[in-house]
Amino acid sequence: MSDPDALRAFGHSVDFGRTAYDYSTHRAGFPPEFFAALAARGCLKPGQTAIDLGTGTGTIARGLAQAGLLVTALDIAPDLLTAAAALDADAGAQVAYKTASAEATGLPDTCADLLTAGQCWHWFDRAQAADEAHRLLRPGGRIVIAHFDWLPQPGSLVAATEALILRYNPDWAGAGGSGLYPEWLTDLANAGFTDIETASFDISHPYSHAAWRGRIRASAGVAASLSPEAVTEFDAELAAMMECFFKDDPALIPHRIWWVTALKGRAYGKTPPQDSSAPTQK
Repeated sequence: MSDPDALRAFGHSVDFGRTAYDYSTHRAGFPPEFFAALAARGCLKPGQTAIDLGTGTGTIARGLAQAGLLVTALDIAPDLLTAAAALDADAGAQVAYKTASAEATGLPDTCADLLTAGQCWHWFDRAQAADEAHRLLRPGGRIVIAHFDWLPQPGSLVAATEALILRYNPDWAGAGGSGLYPEWLTDLANAGFTDIETASFDISHPYSHAAWRGRIRASAGVAASLSPEAVTEFDAELAAMMECFFKDDPALIPHRIWWVTALKGRAYGKTPPQDSSAPTQK
């Protein structure tokens, strides 16, 4: 994966609010298969209370609401929350949005059964965010940190696109990812979470040429951090590259869905220690 510390450092120059239109229009959200996998593992229970950190345009929050959960979603970019609410209206979903950071949500202690963070954990002060998540969850509550990453396979459109981003924005630290995030397991363990598990699967998502250009404009390395003039020049070069070398339209973009899940409040794991003062049978 990319260096998470370098990526967070790069994040100080990123403003996703500048990408709100492309983000909500072209950036594919977590697919139905992701929510089906969580449901199959008992992670989604209708009527439970959920908090979605770094919600962006609400892709996970909306899916949780459609699964019957009561959802509050947070982000530091008000423009993204406005776009999220519009997408919710189109989808018939109800989510309560709040402008706040993952590290200091302003929400009360033990107020949630489920806490999610999709495609955003690397932007946070991870230790503070993990502690805040632990504070917000009820005993036995679950955290899910998830990613839906494109895969830069050699010779692919993704690899060529990443190389182009780096030519325009050499400081971008998001290239070369594997879609796997082992450091997140340590973050959760250090915050007191237990029963830590991971899972993943790969899918291909179709993007038209126009949609891929919009998806890339919405990325951290392009419109969220470059000047408008540089974004226009980049976009024209990406369009020309696709027309010459990647003619399939739509293009099938390989992605990896990966998540880690853990529980709060089971300090000794699945088997509590026996009371040494209790009588034993022989």
